[in-house]
Amino acid sequence: MPTRFLKGALAAALTAAAAMTASAQSLIRDAEIETTLRNWTDPILEVAGLDPDDVGLYIINDPELNAFVANGQRIHLHTGLLIAADTPGQIKGVIAHETCHIACGHSISRSRAANVASRPALISIGLGVLAMAAGAGDAGAALIASSQQFAALNFFVHTRAEEATADAAAVSYLAQLGQSPSGIVDFFDKYRVQEVLSESRRYPYFRSHPLASDRIRTTRALAEDTGLMDVEPDAQTVREFELMQAKLIGFLEPLARVYQKYPRDDESEPARYARAIAAMQSSDMTSALSEIDSLLEEFPENPYYWELKGQALFEMGRAAESVEPHAKSLEYLPGHPLLLINYGRSLIARADEGDLEAGEEALRDALIREPDNSFAWNQLASALEKQGRRAEAELATAESAYHIGDYQRAHIFARRAIEDLEDGTSQARRANDIRNVTDPALPENQDYWRRRG
Repeated sequence: MPTRFLKGALAAALTAAAAMTASAQSLIRDAEIETTLRNWTDPILEVAGLDPDDVGLYIINDPELNAFVANGQRIHLHTGLLIAADTPGQIKGVIAHETCHIACGHSISRSRAANVASRPALISIGLGVLAMAAGAGDAGAALIASSQQFAALNFFVHTRAEEATADAAAVSYLAQLGQSPSGIVDFFDKYRVQEVLSESRRYPYFRSHPLASDRIRTTRALAEDTGLMDVEPDAQTVREFELMQAKLIGFLEPLARVYQKYPRDDESEPARYARAIAAMQSSDMTSALSEIDSLLEEFPENPYYWELKGQALFEMGRAAESVEPHAKSLEYLPGHPLLLINYGRSLIARADEGDLEAGEEALRDALIREPDNSFAWNQLASALEKQGRRAEAELATAESAYHIGDYQRAHIFARRAIEDLEDGTSQARRANDIRNVTDPALPENQDYWRRRG
């Protein structure tokens, strides 16, 4: 009985710890921001010996300052980091640092380090449980509470060398591109106060990337040795940086914060952009369209301003008017999947003669580029249903559910589609595949179905 009790308590404690470190975060999809970050990231990946097509880049809607590599070759950047940066070089420095964690094989070594680091934590939890069972509740609680700190300290012992390697690699990658590595030094200097804060008060980035004075000095020396510290970013990079921040602030920050940073008398391009987005978010469509039109008058070939106008019109219930701006966005940036999805959605909502077929075509073109885009599948299901193609719409719904991990819904609609699709067709085979892979009888799916009741 004591052994079973200890094992149960350990499992409960570990589960609680995992729950505390996990958080419900949503990914942001935006054609402009993704293009900007890709333009900055891909050259860094190439000099690191990586294929950009193999490395995912994800933007997480989270105000905390953080960036990390997870789930293989996937770089994740928080919106909090993108907004807090003072220069494009700071963001590039962080990206270059995270690139080394992929190129240098740190994901594998960190997994091993985590296993080693967890051993003292398990011992601490076990002693805490025994102390509580013996009647020393306060001492037991203190031991269990300290287990996470023990694990973190041991983990950082194993990863400190990797952080130094990533710093040096980041400087090297940027130098090979002829770009200044000053951004990573400035980033460390800006947040060096994090090192004296308690663990709970630090930004997440500096919990997993702890700063130290010797680390900053070493990185600065390496950066200065390149002779590139004073190289300024080109005007286009600065413009991309300013517009990215304006867009994020316009969408994510409170209205008062937007107008504080971009007052009405500021007629710069980023200021008008941020105010247009903020006005749209607050349903002030007169102001939103006024600001957007001023941008389009000055930059008539900017696809993202046409995209924003189409979005504003669509969200104010003027779907028919939103078709033309979305078409214009594709005229200046052909084939971009997110722009195709917007265009297809507007066509389906307008539903004039030929619109459903054109909307379906746009969505299928987008899905060629992004076959796992759940929203595109959802919109395609709508287009197919409106055309009376029920079985195909059910398959598209199954695809949409599958790609967001809703296996229960995917299984139900795949079974419905199979009943109506012609045997032997590629669509019937695909429906059968989804049905089989989400089958509750499969051992790997049993935990999911159990959670869903």
